[in-house]
Amino acid sequence: MLEVKNLIFHPLENGVEKSIIEDVSFIVNDGEMLVITGPNGGGKSTLAKLLMGIEKPDSGSILMNGVNITDYSIAQRANAGIGFAFQQPPRFKGMTVRRLLSLAAGEELPENKCCDYLSSVGLCAREYLNREVDNTLSGGEMKRLEIATVLAKPHKLCIFDEPEAGIDLWSFSMLVKQFEQLHENKKESLILISHQERIIQMADRIMVVKNGQIKALGQKEQVLPELMNEDTGCSCMNPGHKA
Repeated sequence: MLEVKNLIFHPLENGVEKSIIEDVSFIVNDGEMLVITGPNGGGKSTLAKLLMGIEKPDSGSILMNGVNITDYSIAQRANAGIGFAFQQPPRFKGMTVRRLLSLAAGEELPENKCCDYLSSVGLCAREYLNREVDNTLSGGEMKRLEIATVLAKPHKLCIFDEPEAGIDLWSFSMLVKQFEQLHENKKESLILISHQERIIQMADRIMVVKNGQIKALGQKEQVLPELMNEDTGCSCMNPGHKA
């Protein structure tokens, strides 16, 4: 279980303190899928980076299964069981897909295991195993490959920052199926940051973040009707909506 308590993040921008995350508290239960949504610039991605240790909070605490990991490094959080998928997956010229999967797993993976992970995200193992993780891969290929790296190591919590960003409809459908399978197995908790209604519909609970604060948090059946708007589909994406 993940517990976030009174998290505050006020970085300096041009010498001026800026409020990005303001007193955020929530829990993600074991096996639960929490979808975080809200308007652009509201602090969602920053919150994800705070959970992974990419950014450090000014105050507050983050606990994983009762252990305070607030001061843990990124590597320590990964070892504690947190996986993270970036909105824009990084590329590594000179590194093969097979090597990247082995690094993600923390051990040298046999070819058949690499093939299994690639096949599970709709990539032909024979075609991709020895390819470099560079600009020759499309956005959709990178997204699916990043999902494969997350699958390569068991996690207690997986965080996906806008997995739908920059990918085609077919790749998006593949990702949704993978999320559905992960959630069905309930081996790990999932945090998905998304604006996509199809992803929001999969949630156990929905959290709306706006201006660095939680504006709504509850079961999907409670929060989703408040988000929906006949004209825009999701009112959290409507600049005129007041959460």
